[in-house]
Amino acid sequence: MKKLVKFSLLVMACALLIPGLAGCGKTAQNNPQPSSWKSIQAKHHVVIGLDDSFVPMGFRQKNGKLAGYDIDLARAVFKQYGIKVDFQTIDWSMNVTELRNQTVDLIWNGLTITDERQRAMTFSEPYLVNQQVLVVKKSQHIHSPQDMTGKTLGVQSGSSGAQDIDRYPKLLKQRIKKHTPVLYDTFNNAFIDLKADRIQGLLIDSVYANYYLQHLPNPGDYRVIKSGMPNEYFAVGIKKGNQEVKQKIDQGIEHLRKTGELQRINQKWFGK
Repeated sequence: MKKLVKFSLLVMACALLIPGLAGCGKTAQNNPQPSSWKSIQAKHHVVIGLDDSFVPMGFRQKNGKLAGYDIDLARAVFKQYGIKVDFQTIDWSMNVTELRNQTVDLIWNGLTITDERQRAMTFSEPYLVNQQVLVVKKSQHIHSPQDMTGKTLGVQSGSSGAQDIDRYPKLLKQRIKKHTPVLYDTFNNAFIDLKADRIQGLLIDSVYANYYLQHLPNPGDYRVIKSGMPNEYFAVGIKKGNQEVKQKIDQGIEHLRKTGELQRINQKWFGK
């Protein structure tokens, strides 16, 4: 009798601890992991993490609405699958953590493929080429990275540019003041300090620099200088090992390329 009572209690405890399952012997095969393709399909929407100040990839307009190249591209890709896209603003320096913890399904916002990130996440095929450039005020008489000797450099925290400073120390790190850049949460704040001469140079993505300067009332006050760092490639950050999600995104972008929709998005944001 005691054995029967113990067995009954065990079954009751199992049902309480694992609600929704018919019994303790069932597996989790019917419950897809968050951020998997099956999970995204089941809920009919995907959550994408971004820095909402990164023009022209993803940013807030004056009316507060999100716009940008990656906004249009992500929506166009998932529209093919009947999936709604939700965008969630994150601390860009925590993008790997946000993806690993699955508070977002993807990182899609001018995310550069780097060795460090490849160890922490799966990437889609690259869809855009980028460069790190040095933006300076012409009044500072800086014409090359060598002219940054003893001067203060700014960079966004957690960006590929911040990693490149350490990866290629001879280009800038060994020249700048205290051999350490000033870190900013957003490029907007960095540009404010550049304009006020609190920093003399800003290492930044070329896509951001070109778009931002074109929309300033005085773009002629600034100079864009090649940093000497190699080309970078933007791709979608996916939870490590989610190969089916990668495949669906790659196929979606390729379809947009074949139909001409990708070219239309390119022209909208970058011109001919």
